[in-house]
Amino acid sequence: MSTIEQVADSVYVVAGTNVNWSLITGDSGVVLVDAGYPRDTGAVLDSLRQIGHEPADLAAILLTHAHLDHIGAIPTLVERTGVPVYTGADEAAHARREYLQQITPADMARQLRTPGGPRWVFQTLRALGGHVRMSVPTATTGDENALRRLPGGIVAVPTPGHTTGHTAYLMPDEDILFSGDALVTGHPLLPDTGLQALPEVFNHDEAQTHTTAESLIARRPRLLIPGHGKPMAR
Repeated sequence: MSTIEQVADSVYVVAGTNVNWSLITGDSGVVLVDAGYPRDTGAVLDSLRQIGHEPADLAAILLTHAHLDHIGAIPTLVERTGVPVYTGADEAAHARREYLQQITPADMARQLRTPGGPRWVFQTLRALGGHVRMSVPTATTGDENALRRLPGGIVAVPTPGHTTGHTAYLMPDEDILFSGDALVTGHPLLPDTGLQALPEVFNHDEAQTHTTAESLIARRPRLLIPGHGKPMAR
């Protein structure tokens, strides 16, 4: 089950299985920011249709980072349409699985002893559907000029910590920031809502994660759209 919310004239945010993806519309098509879990694929396709578009209308997929809860629908969309997938330079290698920075099965099992952990683990395993070896072989670095020509006039913002190559995306004309997992407003394993980093178990470099989160908070975009939790307006 997913819910879709229009947060700006050209921007829709969809809440899937404890994770968000976003759609940016424009004259040249639609940009998808992140793509949920593997079993969110049907919901990603449905969200395109709900706003009056089809997969063939995709101009690009922007990937904040290559964790399994953000790449889920990408293989299907690439297979069907050949849509380009852009991310940060280091993160492109991560998406192609030239290296892996992902919560381990042992770390995941330990969450069973935390508040909210058992429900989150069950939902996560169900949403993965066994696709733990998923990758994005076509992922490439987003060229500055190519990103600016996309709907929203996108600017990539390096946001390392959660993963080495984590990348946020800014719509500068509207001051809308898609922060991915560099800065969130909620998660089943967090006790409270509000601007914050994800729990340490998810982060490759904890110190860098918090430095990046603080820098994004200081940026104070007009609208922040996180990978987890609700969008937050200034």
